[in-house]
Amino acid sequence: MEVNIAAETFAALAQPSRLTVLKELVQAGPAGLRAGVIAERLSVPAPTMSFHLKELSRAGLVQSHREGRSVIYAADYGGLRELIDFLLADCCQGDRRLCGPYVIKESA
Repeated sequence: MEVNIAAETFAALAQPSRLTVLKELVQAGPAGLRAGVIAERLSVPAPTMSFHLKELSRAGLVQSHREGRSVIYAADYGGLRELIDFLLADCCQGDRRLCGPYVIKESA
């Protein structure tokens, strides 16, 4: 992940409602949640929730699909992993005692 893309992704998370939405979706797992359920849980009006979900989707952190009339949103675990990998790729100079499983670059 490039620095500019990471900065845009972090910008999407720099809003408390969006960060809370993402945490809800991570907790919900791959099955995700209906947009209305998320809005209800967080007491956010549907149009506002739609805007937040669009921003998270644009940032590559959320994906959606239709089920009948409902739109189901789920965390994009690949996008999340890319962001985590970006932050921790050079963690602690590869010292597994400090970074454990987060060390991305394996030594040859």
